[in-house]
Amino acid sequence: MDWKDVYKGKVVSAETAAKMVNSNDYVVMASLEPLSLSLALAARKEELRNVKVYLIAAGFDLGWYDEGWDDSFPIILQVPTDVSQEMVNRRGCDISLDFLPLRVPPQSTSETLEDYIYFVTVSAPDEHGFCSFGASLWDKKSRLKNARLKIAEVNPKFIRTYGDNFVHVSEIDYFVEEHVSRGVTPGTGGMGTLGGKQQKEPEPYLKTIAQYVSELIPDGSTLQIGLGRTTERLVRLGMLDNKHDLGFHSEITVPGIIPKVRDGIVNGKYKTVDNGKVVATGVGGGTIEEMQWVDRNPLFQVMEISYVGDARVLGQLDNFVAINNVLAVDLTGQTSAESLGTRTMSTAGGQCAFAVGAWFSKNGRFVQVLPSTAPTPNGPVSRVMPVLPTGTAVTVPRTLADCVVTEYGVARLKGRTLKQRVNALIDIAHPDFRAELRKEAAKLYL
Repeated sequence: MDWKDVYKGKVVSAETAAKMVNSNDYVVMASLEPLSLSLALAARKEELRNVKVYLIAAGFDLGWYDEGWDDSFPIILQVPTDVSQEMVNRRGCDISLDFLPLRVPPQSTSETLEDYIYFVTVSAPDEHGFCSFGASLWDKKSRLKNARLKIAEVNPKFIRTYGDNFVHVSEIDYFVEEHVSRGVTPGTGGMGTLGGKQQKEPEPYLKTIAQYVSELIPDGSTLQIGLGRTTERLVRLGMLDNKHDLGFHSEITVPGIIPKVRDGIVNGKYKTVDNGKVVATGVGGGTIEEMQWVDRNPLFQVMEISYVGDARVLGQLDNFVAINNVLAVDLTGQTSAESLGTRTMSTAGGQCAFAVGAWFSKNGRFVQVLPSTAPTPNGPVSRVMPVLPTGTAVTVPRTLADCVVTEYGVARLKGRTLKQRVNALIDIAHPDFRAELRKEAAKLYL
C-alpha cells in the first residue's frame, strides 16, 4: 500500500485521539507538549482518573498544574519551568531524577518498564513518507519506538534536518492534523528557552561573565553550551567574538550560535568526531530567518540525546570546552544546577556527562558559570556559599570541578587543594560577602 493511503487512514481528530486514553494510563509528552492533543486530553478531566502525565518541560498552562487536578492527572516533571514552578514549590507533582541520556523509556517505581502512550509533534510527511521531529529531537525517536500507542500531532511548519531526526508514517499509530499555534519560534519544536518566557534586557554583569569565559576558549575548541539564564546569553554578549575555527557539540544551539555557523566562525574544522558538523539534539534560539537557514542544511546533524550526551563520545573530542549554568557553589567546588535546599528549580540535564567528557578530552575544560548573587525579598544573597543548604542536590561533585566563573573572575579549581579552592572561590564572590565567607571558611576549612 502507498504510504499516502496509510497516512490518510491514520488521521483522526484530537478529541478522538484523546479518547484512546483510559483511567490509570501513563501518557508521556514530548517536549514541548503537543498542544491540540494536550488540550483535548485536559478537557476530559471529569471523565478520567489517575492518568499519569510525564512532561519533559511544561510549556503551556493547560490547567493541570493547578490544585484540584491531581486526582485526574498526576504530573511527573523532568524540567521545572515558569509554568509549573508553583506546582513544584507546593510539591504537587513528582520529579524525575533520571540522568537525561538514560531516560528511555520511563520506569515505574517498581523498576519494571511501564506501558505508556506517547504524544509527540512531527512535521507533515515528505515525498517518501518520512516525518521530521522539527528542530528538537532529544529522546523522541526512542520514546516513540518503545510506546504502546503512538499519536503524533502534525505541525506543517516544522523544519527538517539531517542526522537521526526522522520517523516514517508506518511507525506511528495515529496522526492529528489540528495543530494549534503556540507562539514560539516556528520550527523550533520546543526546548529552546525553557517555558517560552520572554527574555529581558541582559544585566550588565553578564557581559563581564562572557568576557571571562571567552578567555577560556582557545581557537579550534569544540563547544558545549548548556541551557540556563546565564549561559544562553553569553554568545550574543561577545563570548565568541574574535574566535576562529570552533566546533559545536551540545544539547541545543543557544542564541547566537547559528549566525556563528553561517559566518564560518563555528565550522568544525578541527573536530575529532563528526568533523565539519554542528551536532545537537535541539536547534533553537534563532530567528525565523536563522531557522529557515538550518532547514535541510547538511552542516547540522540533529541526533538523539543518548549520543549527544554520551560521555564516551565527548571524551573523544579534543579541546572540548563544556560551559554550563549552576545555581550555587560551595567553597570546596561542589555545585548545584537543580535545587537550593529541597526546593527544585531546574534539572541536572546532561551536565555531569559533559563534565566527565571534558575531563577525558585531550586539553578539555569544564566551565561552570553563575552570577555572584541572587535576589531575594530580603536583599541579595551570595551564590558562593560556605556550604550548600541542607537538602541541596549536588549536580557535579567537587572531584569533577574545573573552572567556576562569576562577574568577578575565574576560580581555577582543577588540581588545587582544599584551601586553595576556598581562597579562589572567595575571590570571585561578590565583595559584600567576602568577609563573611572568610569568617565561615576559617571555621570550616582553613
